[in-house]
Parts: sequence; C-alpha cells; structure tokens
Amino acid sequence: MTELRDAVSDPAWFDAALNRVAEEPGAIGGLFPAVSRRCGRAPWRAGWTVDDAARVALLTALPLRGKELVDEVTALYRYGDAAEKRAVLRALDRLDLGDGCVELVRDAIRTNDPRLVAAALGPYARHLDDAYWRQAVLKCVFMDIPLSVVDGLSERADAELRRMLAGLAEERTAAGRTMPADAVALLEAL
Repeated sequence: MTELRDAVSDPAWFDAALNRVAEEPGAIGGLFPAVSRRCGRAPWRAGWTVDDAARVALLTALPLRGKELVDEVTALYRYGDAAEKRAVLRALDRLDLGDGCVELVRDAIRTNDPRLVAAALGPYARHLDDAYWRQAVLKCVFMDIPLSVVDGLSERADAELRRMLAGLAEERTAAGRTMPADAVALLEAL
C-alpha cells in the first residue's frame, strides 16, 4: 500500500478516502468517480494505472460482506464509466463475493471495449461456466486481445476450445486473414 500511496497525486485525499470507506461504506459511491482526478491516471504496474489500483484499494477497504458487498460492487460497476468498471472487474477476485458478480463479468465480455473484456478474464472468470469462458477466449482472439490476459488459460483450455479455435482459424484463412501468434501457439499446444 505504501508504494501505491507514493504513486497517487494526492496521498492525503487517498488516505482520507480509505478511512471514510472503512467507516462509512456508502461513501464509496461519491469517492469512486473522483479517484482519477484525485489520484491520477499514470501507469503504475504491468498494465495497471494508479487510478485502477486506488479504486481496487477502496473496494478492498469496504467492511461489507455477502449480499451487501455484492450490491455495492454491482452498483459501482453499473453506474461507472469504463475506467471505474475496469477497476471493479480487477477487484472481484480480491473480494469475498462467491459467484455473486458473475453477471458483471458476462456484461464486460459482451462489450466491444477490449480493456473491459481483458479485465473480465482475470482470476474471477473462474466462476464462468466452460461454454461462456470458451466464447470469451474466442472473443479475445477476434478482438486481438493478447491471450496472456486470460487467467488460467493453460489449465482450462480443452478439446472443445481447440475445436472452436481451429474453426476460427479456418474462417480467417478463407477470408485471407491471419490468426494472432498467441492463438496459433495455443492451438498447436492443445
């Protein structure tokens, strides 16, 4: 947390926001949208920005559990802009939600925003059923999203995904298009 605190542009605001959320969970609705302005949007770590990390920190500071937590996280996602949605998706595996937010992951996968699709396929995507997960992997290939964003890909890839990827490769070849190198490598490995 010290590293993040050093990266935010207004550490005093960030500390106060964390404390306020811990004491008054409902305050997160007003603080969440302000994070980009108050903490900055600079790159932080491996594909993350400072505002991503700050929002995830606010979410993990929530003292809520069970349905209350699912409801709050769902509301932040539903009413958030793309950056806020991405942060919610990145936080899901860090919160005690069970499978209560799977619909948020499905919603993100249905979008045409590669940042949301990529964030949706983090560790929390383990809650997706196999058929939906396979479709999400194909969507990554279709949208040229690196397959490295798909958490647990090597463990979860199966013969059905191989069949689907082979079909997509045939379609692309027939259309004079190539498959991304990581999709070709996965197809060869399966």
